[in-house]
Amino acid sequence: MTSLAARTKLIKPSVTLAIAAKAGKLRAEGVDIVNFSAGEPDFDTPERIKAAAIEALRKGMTKYTDVRGIEPLREAIAEKYRREYGLTYRKEEVLVSCGAKHSLYNMLQAVVDPGEEVVIPSPYWVSYSDMALLAGGVPKLIPTDEASGFRITPAQLQAALTPRTRVVILNSPCNPTGACYDRDELLALARVLEKHECLILADDIYEKIIYDDFIVHNLVALSPALRERTVLINGVSKSYAMTGWRIGYALGAAEIIAAAAKIQSQSTSNPASMAQAAALEAIRGPQEDVAMMVREFAKRREVIVNGLNAIQGIRCLKPQGAFYVFPDVSGLFGKSAKGKAIRTPCDLADYLLEEAKVAVVPGEDFGSQKHIRFSYAASLADIEKGCKRIQDAVTKLG
Repeated sequence: MTSLAARTKLIKPSVTLAIAAKAGKLRAEGVDIVNFSAGEPDFDTPERIKAAAIEALRKGMTKYTDVRGIEPLREAIAEKYRREYGLTYRKEEVLVSCGAKHSLYNMLQAVVDPGEEVVIPSPYWVSYSDMALLAGGVPKLIPTDEASGFRITPAQLQAALTPRTRVVILNSPCNPTGACYDRDELLALARVLEKHECLILADDIYEKIIYDDFIVHNLVALSPALRERTVLINGVSKSYAMTGWRIGYALGAAEIIAAAAKIQSQSTSNPASMAQAAALEAIRGPQEDVAMMVREFAKRREVIVNGLNAIQGIRCLKPQGAFYVFPDVSGLFGKSAKGKAIRTPCDLADYLLEEAKVAVVPGEDFGSQKHIRFSYAASLADIEKGCKRIQDAVTKLG
């Protein structure tokens, strides 16, 4: 039998994939599944962006590019941060990768040595901890809950930092909770981080998907002292409905960016050339499509939060950003149906798929034993239908 590398044993099997596989099988059999699992906008990529990619193809933009990304795109990314946050980055301080996920992976590979700690607020996006493990790091989780709005406090952050801390990951707006840090909260965390020598990865991929006039603030803009120790991670996937184009980027000190580019040069090389042309148009062109998408998400947020809170045993906070809700479903634990007990989020997700024909993502992959993630990147009709199906399924639990 082939011997596998030890690192493959570090990665936990995904309960999400098991649910997704079962949902896919049911859909293939013609079953009407309401899908709340997708972590991507259900809108199409704006036509102006697709046209830019087509034009690039027609002009022969089908070859390798600079490993770090084409110069106009790196300049456009730097200009975005000048315009929106008053930050100055040179093109040498920008790296374009195959999605923000790739940007994060590159950074952790570039800066984390075996045994060093990667501090992660929990609940967290599923890949953070595994990426840390693949870099030889030790994930160190800071728990949050509804009482804190799923936000860590300065005292929690201070207590988590040790001489072994290499990286702190901050994600605002957050996947899976939709939590956001306001100016004062982020500044308070910055004051703690200023006293330590760790690096900070600020995952800002959902920065444009915010509600109720909330203002997203940038960590480096609030604390220039952290500029050389902070890497800003972003991309075009969420804001421009471009998940399949696979363009993400990182901004940071030239030394860190160069190290991450070296990692990228030996793994993927450059992102797809025509996708870079599309990303350039996304960032430099009109932004009305982003605002339209957020308005629609805001309507859906109201419907799904109200729908879930109307179901006995489910408690759902209203998120400030992103397009997820992360309700506490522990009120349903201990119940059963058809001889099967509901003890965990995974049990409930499996039951809802089988009984209600609704696909959701159990909280275990996000570090929670009490919650389930719903994506409201679905039509209003599907959200209403899905909530009704869940309500009916829950009434059958005894």
